[in-house]
Amino acid sequence: MKQTDEIATGADGTGAVAEVSPPPGMPALLVLCAAHFMDAIDLSDVGVALPAIQRDLGMASGSLQWVVSAYALGYGGFLLLGGRVADLFGRRRAFLTAVAVFGAVSVLGALAPTGGVLVGARLVKGVAAGFLAPAALSLITTNWPEGPRRGRALGWYATAGACGFIGGLVLGGVLTELSWRLVFALPVPIAVGALLAGLRLLPADLRVSVREKMDVPGTLTATGALVLLVYALTQAPSHGWLSARTLVLFFAAAGLLVLFVRVESRTRSPLVPLSFLTRRTTAGANLTIFAMWGAYTSFAFLATLYLQNVLDWSPLQTAGAFVPLGLANGALAPFAGRLAARFGTHRMIAAGMLLLALSYALFFRIGPHSSFLTVVLPVMVVNGIGTAATFPALNMSAVTGVPDRDQGLAGALLNTFMQIGGAVVLAVVTAVVEAGQRTNRGDPLAGYGPGTGVIVATVLVGLGAALLIRHRPDGRDH
Repeated sequence: MKQTDEIATGADGTGAVAEVSPPPGMPALLVLCAAHFMDAIDLSDVGVALPAIQRDLGMASGSLQWVVSAYALGYGGFLLLGGRVADLFGRRRAFLTAVAVFGAVSVLGALAPTGGVLVGARLVKGVAAGFLAPAALSLITTNWPEGPRRGRALGWYATAGACGFIGGLVLGGVLTELSWRLVFALPVPIAVGALLAGLRLLPADLRVSVREKMDVPGTLTATGALVLLVYALTQAPSHGWLSARTLVLFFAAAGLLVLFVRVESRTRSPLVPLSFLTRRTTAGANLTIFAMWGAYTSFAFLATLYLQNVLDWSPLQTAGAFVPLGLANGALAPFAGRLAARFGTHRMIAAGMLLLALSYALFFRIGPHSSFLTVVLPVMVVNGIGTAATFPALNMSAVTGVPDRDQGLAGALLNTFMQIGGAVVLAVVTAVVEAGQRTNRGDPLAGYGPGTGVIVATVLVGLGAALLIRHRPDGRDH
């Protein structure tokens, strides 16, 4: 097909020379899926390796938690900045740079001689992921048109994430048996492959003649507030929720958020337009994914404790228990986007959240000697189906009707709410479980019932938020 040049003018009047071309093919989509797979692996494979890391590097327990927390701090704190950078300076450029940094610091982590170097590498890797995730998502939403084609692309993207998360659990257990350093080296070949293929296959960024300026005050206040909030959430369980340290961090984060809102209301080119935050469908999608991911993170935590501490399973056996969840998700997610485009994202999200609530309610059936086939397996399979129905539809809904110039921001907001939801709900569930265990010390299942109750309630609240999500045929909010 012959390509022609035209002038594409955004809502802000910015002119850009763009090439008119059909949506990229499956090879380009596979590049984005590979990066998402790599990111998901890195989220899940480290936990199994922590005891081996502690023994080898002589890290104290308080320092060891930062192998996980540093990644969350960089990821959650820099998502908004990463999304805006992708919108303003080029999504392809931001994506490829983030992949290169991710691969480089993976090498550093694998070779780390001390715990401090390892934690530093994890922090930088989290920042790279904060730039990578919104760039990858916005590359899909700006290059595949709304409707079945975008739904299919987002379905494959969600499948890659689910497979990466489950694969990370299994591979983390297998590789740790050989050396924990192989766990940190695992993303390197994927990053190299995605980088080399992306240079050839991903569509070029628009050549912008007049580039919008970065909102520096908004960037500093938003990033600072998110970093402090994530830091406070990761530290609160060990230092106490009502300790002076925790309260100061929360008040500082709140103060920066208030200052951020004030800055955004006065600047001509805000990092996050306040009208964007109050958009009904955007708010609904963000609150729903907050609840969905918060519930799943907490469930994975509870299920891991149950399988290892109550049923006395090994870490590798525990990872294998989550494989049916990943298989169900991976089998259905490629079709979920198409179904959402046909029947409506709001219907798919509502159905998915109901299935997730059912799966967590089935976890109430656990006992001290429960059978995997009759008790645990149904939970995993129903959860995988619910996740497949919900996640692609939420990604579609978050960007539907959003101008191309703000697609990276929309993806960044969705991922930010997702990460914060995981931290907040997990912290609440952990506190509830620990309180139950202190009250009933002789009961091996103490705390599991109340913790599961919080998880189910969280999903039902998310279902309520999903009712805000509704689109007209033209893509605007109802």
